[in-house]
Amino acid sequence: MSYVVPRGLVDEFYCAYAARDAAKVAKFLDDDVEWCISGPVDVLPFCGQRHGKAAVLDIIERVVPDVFCIYSFLVDQVLIDGDRVATLNRLAARRSEDDRVISYRLAHFLRFRDGKIIENLSLIDSFDAAEQVLGISLTGYHCAGMGDLVAV
Repeated sequence: MSYVVPRGLVDEFYCAYAARDAAKVAKFLDDDVEWCISGPVDVLPFCGQRHGKAAVLDIIERVVPDVFCIYSFLVDQVLIDGDRVATLNRLAARRSEDDRVISYRLAHFLRFRDGKIIENLSLIDSFDAAEQVLGISLTGYHCAGMGDLVAV
């Protein structure tokens, strides 16, 4: 472990990320960045695996705004260990379709090399987020012929 991520760099990245400023976020991304957001792709199309800076910027500029408009992204906790950063965050947004407020917790696990993010794994409270986006409770959802089933 030769590279240690400076706290200032992490703070700068999250300032750009929270502002949803793709041009500023771009300077923190490696050209070959691996970006994965856990969650149900059918409900939250920005979830899934992406490769490369252009694909990540597309999520920020186009895919997320199609689902909701983020108005708050707060970093609650930050842990830096060498080239790795873990954060616990809270996101608040308004659903693009009807302006309904969506709010959920998420964690980021980032890996840096030479001042650039080379890997991101985002774990979101996807059950909570999906319920809010869909506007229904998924707890004990019943599918005919399949018993009690929750599918997200």
